[in-house]
Amino acid sequence: MFKKILIGLVLIIAVFCAYVAMLPNEYRIERSLKIEGKPDQVFAQVNDLRKFNDWSPWAKLDPNSTAEFSGAGSGEGAAFSWAGNHEVGKGKMTIIESRPNERIAMRLDFKEPMEDTATVEFLFKPDGESTHVTWAIFGNDSFLEKAICVFFDRDKLVGDMYDQGLSNLKTLVEKS
Repeated sequence: MFKKILIGLVLIIAVFCAYVAMLPNEYRIERSLKIEGKPDQVFAQVNDLRKFNDWSPWAKLDPNSTAEFSGAGSGEGAAFSWAGNHEVGKGKMTIIESRPNERIAMRLDFKEPMEDTATVEFLFKPDGESTHVTWAIFGNDSFLEKAICVFFDRDKLVGDMYDQGLSNLKTLVEKS
């Protein structure tokens, strides 16, 4: 009986591992929102990392988190490091591309709760007196990350935070 249970467990684990191995290595999560404001107004809020916590949904998860800025004041080379509770974690983001009123790309290095690197992208498209903003994150998953994502819907978890952040950004831009 014990032998049959052990063989069954090994088979379940083997099938799970085969399933995880077949999942795509690459991921992309994105959300978009139309903001009443010209691209330069919206761009300025994102291109200056010192303004990030004014609209970031993660800033509200841990008001006691620490932030340190380095590099350029804004645009390429600007960097923001943070450390907070288990919901916020620890990491650093650095602007690696800044095309005024069009695109901002950032390298995102997570240190805690799990080490990982991803790319974050903001796209700004004029729409009359408004701007269509897209916030995306993309990268590659390790086997372990793919296995974890079998049980946790990363698109929903991150996507909900991006929706909140874009809503906060909209409120900030539209009231100024």
